[in-house]
Amino acid sequence: MIKIKNLEKIHKNGFKALKKVNLHVGKNEFIYLVGPSGAGKTTLLNMIFKFDRPTSGEIYIDNCPLTSIHDRQIPHLRRNIGVVFQDFKLLPKRTVYENIAFALKVMHYSRANIRRKVSQVLDLVGLTQKESYFPNQLSGGEKQRICIARAIVNDPPILLADEPTGSLDPDTSWEIMHLLSKINARNTTVIVATHNKGLVDDLRKRVVTLESGKIIRDQQIGFYQ
Repeated sequence: MIKIKNLEKIHKNGFKALKKVNLHVGKNEFIYLVGPSGAGKTTLLNMIFKFDRPTSGEIYIDNCPLTSIHDRQIPHLRRNIGVVFQDFKLLPKRTVYENIAFALKVMHYSRANIRRKVSQVLDLVGLTQKESYFPNQLSGGEKQRICIARAIVNDPPILLADEPTGSLDPDTSWEIMHLLSKINARNTTVIVATHNKGLVDDLRKRVVTLESGKIIRDQQIGFYQ
């Protein structure tokens, strides 16, 4: 599904955010990307989503080289990748339903299809009764569930989550991780960047550890060491 070869990112100030990163992610795999702040986790996710460009190296998604695609092809690429952020990025003046439906409207889905798909993902994340609420009426955990629903509403084959539990309490964090595991079981490749050791140890998945821009450990089923 995702192949990364000799990926490097050097910022204008000379800081090397990624150093010769090599990583293969299989279809429908669930991976924890772990490491301390500044290790390169977010930078790597940004490269996969084309938020940023590498200094050198290659990223392939379904054998398509991202470094070779034209800018006009990026929106199509992003339709196949859902993204969940730590800080939610919900539209404050739109309801839960409108926040989730927004991406489908941009892709010109019919009103009936939008209603059907939004209802399906709200049911999946357990918030069907909150569709008319505004973001400021939701708890942190509910906001993150809505962000997840928005990210998967068009059934992308890949889901990236950058510190999705960073601002949540332990019980809510556990619920969010189990929701991501449930989504993975629906044939979605999931990559979660986190520094939460307890959650990583609880859900025994593949763990890839970054440190100072390098992959220093890749355990198929492991703990956060």
